[in-house]
Amino acid sequence: MQVRILLFATLKDLAGRNRLALTIPLEHATVANVRQALIAEYPAMKPNVDAAIAAVNEEYAFPQDAVHDGDEVAFFPPVSGGSGEFPEVFRLASEPFSTDEIIAAITIPATGAVCVFSGMVRGETNRDGDAHQTQNLEYEAYEPMALAKMRQVAAEIRDQWPLVQGIAIIQRVGKLTVGQNTILIACSSGHRDQGCFEAARYGIDRLKEIVPVWKKEVRPDGQSWVEGHYLPTPEDRA
Repeated sequence: MQVRILLFATLKDLAGRNRLALTIPLEHATVANVRQALIAEYPAMKPNVDAAIAAVNEEYAFPQDAVHDGDEVAFFPPVSGGSGEFPEVFRLASEPFSTDEIIAAITIPATGAVCVFSGMVRGETNRDGDAHQTQNLEYEAYEPMALAKMRQVAAEIRDQWPLVQGIAIIQRVGKLTVGQNTILIACSSGHRDQGCFEAARYGIDRLKEIVPVWKKEVRPDGQSWVEGHYLPTPEDRA
């Protein structure tokens, strides 16, 4: 059987490509088999492939999950719900966007409060003894899955804060310079005490757990992918 492999972030750099076809010498294969076959093809990548998260056809997958001929299997490092009566915006943006435009898109006549979290490219970092400068960041995403997981984050927000009205999740991709906006999470509600603050905080924290987006930090002394530590579980599936 043959599967399509997608590689992201560090894995893409190590392989020198982001897509490849992989033949699995089995009639019935699992994610674990695909991982082993990829390591056999690229033995120098073994530590990274062993630690990578897997997804099959744009959903998180685990070692025992079946893989079929023609499936798309993605491997990537840990990452540093949508229709209804209320407006929602999910976007991977390659160009700057207007915060005012996003706020307008998620408000309705009954809206009285909007909470916005906006992330920025930080030029200087001094945290936990790590002091360094950043020239720019480069973001990439596993786009179809990232958009699907943004919708999942919104669905989780609605489960926990049912009075939230509009939700926007916008992630920039590509090269971003110091001071540019990297991400925006916005939640609207009728009143400020109806969950919009808590929902926006949950949105950014959850995005960094399950939405497959990575950043490469370019510094004066070099560059590296910034990888997270959260490993998805079966409960993180939509």
